[in-house]
Amino acid sequence: MDNLKIFTQLISTELHLQEHAVENTLKLLDEGCTIPFISRYRKERTGGLDEVQIAAISNRCERLQEIAKRKDTIVKTITEQQKMTPDLQKRIDDCWDSTVLEDIYLPYKPKRRTRAQVAREQGLEPLAQLLLMQREAHPEQAAKRFAKDGLNAEACIKGAQDIIAEQVSEEERSRNMVRSTFRREAFIVSSVVKSKKDTDEAQKYRDYFDWEEPLKRCSSHRLLAMQRGESEGILRLHLTIDDEETVSRLKRNIPQPPSREGRACHRLIEEAVEDGYKRLLLPSIETEFINLSKEKADEEAIRVFAENLRQLLLSAPLGQKRVMGIDPGFRTGCKVVCLDDQGNLLHHEAIFPHPPVNHRMQATIHLQQMVKNYRIEAIAIGNGTASRETKEFVGEALEKPAPAVYLVSEDGASVYSASKVARDEFPDEDVTVRGAVSIGRRLMDPLAELVKIDPKSIGVGQYQHDVDQTKLKHSLDQTIESCVNLVGVNLNTASQHLLTYVSGLGPVLAKNIVDYRKEHGAFTSRSQLKKVPRLGPAAFQQCAGFLRIPEAENPLDNSAVHPERYAVVEQMAKDCHCKVSDLISNKDLRTGIDIRRYVNDEVGLPTLTDIIKELEKPGRDPREQIEEFAFDERVQTVEDLHEGMELPGIITNITNFGAFVDIGVHQDGLVHVSQLADRYVSDPTQVVRLHQHVRVRVLGVDLRRNRISLSMKGIKS
Repeated sequence: MDNLKIFTQLISTELHLQEHAVENTLKLLDEGCTIPFISRYRKERTGGLDEVQIAAISNRCERLQEIAKRKDTIVKTITEQQKMTPDLQKRIDDCWDSTVLEDIYLPYKPKRRTRAQVAREQGLEPLAQLLLMQREAHPEQAAKRFAKDGLNAEACIKGAQDIIAEQVSEEERSRNMVRSTFRREAFIVSSVVKSKKDTDEAQKYRDYFDWEEPLKRCSSHRLLAMQRGESEGILRLHLTIDDEETVSRLKRNIPQPPSREGRACHRLIEEAVEDGYKRLLLPSIETEFINLSKEKADEEAIRVFAENLRQLLLSAPLGQKRVMGIDPGFRTGCKVVCLDDQGNLLHHEAIFPHPPVNHRMQATIHLQQMVKNYRIEAIAIGNGTASRETKEFVGEALEKPAPAVYLVSEDGASVYSASKVARDEFPDEDVTVRGAVSIGRRLMDPLAELVKIDPKSIGVGQYQHDVDQTKLKHSLDQTIESCVNLVGVNLNTASQHLLTYVSGLGPVLAKNIVDYRKEHGAFTSRSQLKKVPRLGPAAFQQCAGFLRIPEAENPLDNSAVHPERYAVVEQMAKDCHCKVSDLISNKDLRTGIDIRRYVNDEVGLPTLTDIIKELEKPGRDPREQIEEFAFDERVQTVEDLHEGMELPGIITNITNFGAFVDIGVHQDGLVHVSQLADRYVSDPTQVVRLHQHVRVRVLGVDLRRNRISLSMKGIKS
């Protein structure tokens, strides 16, 4: 890898990591290894870096590579202008800060035809230099020597000032001075467009109609909210600093004239500095800081979104049970599907237990028949419209003992039901059936089902459509890949979509695996993967450890032990005079193993420790156990709430400013970040998790704005 040594030093310093760990990680990434694979199976080389650290190294390396490409372009452009010098080349070579690099390049950067450029074409650069020397007692007289082609002395002076103004705006010292002022003192100011003030769409931005705060204290969600209001033509945004004081500081950089005769030139230079600041420097730095603030806000919003997505994907699965999925509704009825323990559709129909149809008795009979005929073990009800009423109906309709009933998030189910993936799975069914199937499958295995849906449609996080879409996709793809490989994938039941996210695979190999499975039947060993078309040694190395075969003859094929380390486990079994299966079933045998005996040049203690842990519970699912949940029967609507009530709820979304909680009244309440815990909380994702069952206290209800304020302070969940 080009620049490996430089990248290693820069990244290790920035991330406070050992250089050898960073260097080895960069080499592994360059070899095509995935982040989950490096984190799980190359601990000896990375010093045990986790996925977050490896992802940070990868992301930083990508940024440095972009800077390296930009430097090549800059060097080429300046060289073509025949303005490259050894000192300038060295400055560019040594620079790895994109802002500083662009400042170095700015004087040489091709521009549209500026006022300064026009002045230079008119031959006024010598006059500008004359003014800067501050030795002319009467600069207007000196300017007459440059008057020609219709230019008078006054126009020549103006042209020379334009050149000085541009020089000041491009000077690194001036730019850094103004940057420093913005960094310390800038305020962000938001005001409403008067013609939009009373419109319905403007009311959600009412807090920002007349808003001002220090830029450095503006949270990401407020900045993104204001920028969305600006993009919708409702708000106007700008940054402010003390212009008079800033100009004064810039003027202090002007050398004093060598004698009294230079005072006139000095005044003209001051005018040029002020003009350069207001016309060129201020707009440039303001734009730079707006973009920088947006970038930071995007990063924070993307981080929260990715963490929410991780929690959602790692939600507790019910497992392989026969499930009934219900997409509830009033007027259009409840769409009911029955699934076998593999998630295959067995039956579907619609029932109408609610008004206006109100065929409650008929719906009860049909529901009872379906539960009996299809041996239903659990029922999943979507948490949208009529969900609570449907849950109550199901509870009344079924005789005890009845299957357990769970409320399941249906965010994105409609997106899935209209997608190509859903059409390919159920070409003969309509969107309502596909949506109900998705709800049922989410109960069985949220991860396997949710990977089929664009994460932006799942309904977690905020402002996902306003942030940098390329960075968002990159982060969410990394999150999905991390979750899929953390849990592991059943090679014989996984969908093509789920297999796509397995380390080292991707869409083509995932399809080839499914096609091979259809043609040859279930895989009986991991080694069979080598027979899949186009799945070569490199892909096998990356994916094998994350694919599970529950009924395999070799029990290690259903574990996270990588095939490249089977020989180590077999040697352990041989030394213990037993089979590998005995090591898994017999704790005493495992306890008696001295793993230090098996350390060699390729296998160290971190890998051996992981192997012993895996032998204890091979293929163990790291996700928690699912729990049933019931809302408080006292409240059905927002009108039933009163201050001081304590209620059970489910966390439905987490943002920077707090967590939204479903308490069963068809409107989520907000637990502000200041009300999440008895202690100070800066990051809500460190206190609560998505779909967590919590108890909350009602602080207030705003019926007009349909807002519910909640607290978790002093409450034991």
